[in-house]
Amino acid sequence: MLRPWKLEIQLDYTVEKAIYLQIADAIIADIQSGRVKGGTALPGSRVLAQELKVNRNTIVEALNVLLTEEWLVSKERKGTFVADTLPSLVKTPYNTPSAATKEKVPNVFRIIFDDGHPDSKIAPVAELARAYRQIFNRKARWQMMGYSSELGDIEFRKSVVQMLNHQRGMQVDEHSICITRGSQMAMYLTAHCMLEKNKYILVENPGYKPAWKAFEQTGARLLPVRVDQDGLVIEDVVAHLKSGKKINAIYTTPHRQYPTTVTLSLQRRLELIRLSNDYGFKIIEDDYDNEFHFGYRPVFPLSSFTELKNYVYIGTMSKVVAPALRIGYLVSNDSALINRVGSLRKIIDVQGDVIMEQAVLQLIKDGTIKRHLKKATHYYKSKRDFMAELLKKYLSEKADYTIPDGGLAFWVVPRIEVNWEQVSAQLQTKGIKIITPDDYSFNRLVNGIRLSYGSLSEEDLEKGVQTLASLL
Repeated sequence: MLRPWKLEIQLDYTVEKAIYLQIADAIIADIQSGRVKGGTALPGSRVLAQELKVNRNTIVEALNVLLTEEWLVSKERKGTFVADTLPSLVKTPYNTPSAATKEKVPNVFRIIFDDGHPDSKIAPVAELARAYRQIFNRKARWQMMGYSSELGDIEFRKSVVQMLNHQRGMQVDEHSICITRGSQMAMYLTAHCMLEKNKYILVENPGYKPAWKAFEQTGARLLPVRVDQDGLVIEDVVAHLKSGKKINAIYTTPHRQYPTTVTLSLQRRLELIRLSNDYGFKIIEDDYDNEFHFGYRPVFPLSSFTELKNYVYIGTMSKVVAPALRIGYLVSNDSALINRVGSLRKIIDVQGDVIMEQAVLQLIKDGTIKRHLKKATHYYKSKRDFMAELLKKYLSEKADYTIPDGGLAFWVVPRIEVNWEQVSAQLQTKGIKIITPDDYSFNRLVNGIRLSYGSLSEEDLEKGVQTLASLL
């Protein structure tokens, strides 16, 4: 469908009037002037965002206002159009929105379906703060204020390595690991120490865009690999390997694939390891969601297979303690890579938060972390079961989903194609925010949505799922 309407507007960032309101008023002015007629198709939000050089969320907010005030209408699976019957031309100026408008287009979302954050209310924050103060006061000032290893506190590294070896079946030592400020830093360090311009890396599609951005910053080229009910599709990997392109690495989330939550099957794990060894590409394994498992036994990482010759394993402590705790780590059996990572880390950050690392170490040694994980696993299993009941009650006739064995999110696939941009805009008017599929689609929008449940109350979960169901 042709959308010839090009919006011409000069945004003024020096005035108090919000940018989305300036955009809304400009569209209203075009409609009132007769420049655009009823039934005219509006360009998509991405096109408008590119033309006006603003964030797409700003465009969505402007469209919400126009839909609420009935200047525009949304037609399912077709798009947004100028209303055939326009509202009264005597309107309350948007410079001072009415109370009703403020309610319909909230500035603060009451219900946010994030990508799988834990509930900070049950985190051992008080214990961590107490340990932090004790460590700071107990250590001599000359010890704490000096620099330590760019790879992280040695005792903390030994503790993390012990956990990986005993609980995840790995065989590594403290010289194979670098502690980072969260897993995203680990991703960035890995990318810049492994990749360079015009090198190729395979990524899951749908997948985790923040990792893709880290890879793209090096100048590397991304090649998508499909994901089905058994994880990444090995046939796609083979096709890329035989294409003549030199594949340097593959980035994967095999334990609970992001965003679909599926687990890579054993057969495909073994085949991916064989391909990695035969073709010499590294497997970058992001085990972002290992901690909370509700089945009999969690699946061990790819990096635990002794046959695997080239890997980087990335993990985080954020879900274990609290989302605000920025401690991640990367592990590799490539000692030269770890040395390069340490050198780059020293340039951009010198070292991590040694006091925090030792405080977390104290919680590990005194059993606080173990007790918290046991308590949290029961808590999230109960919440997962509650979420499953909600999906059965409100969405069983409209969408397909599987009940995950762990983690903090469901993957929901509607049985018909959904205009997620429109659904998101309608949810926002009700104070509900979702992550739309464009946030994890590579080149073509997937029709699924990742619904987290970890950080929301049962009341908010039911309200959110019920409202979503009413819009599908």
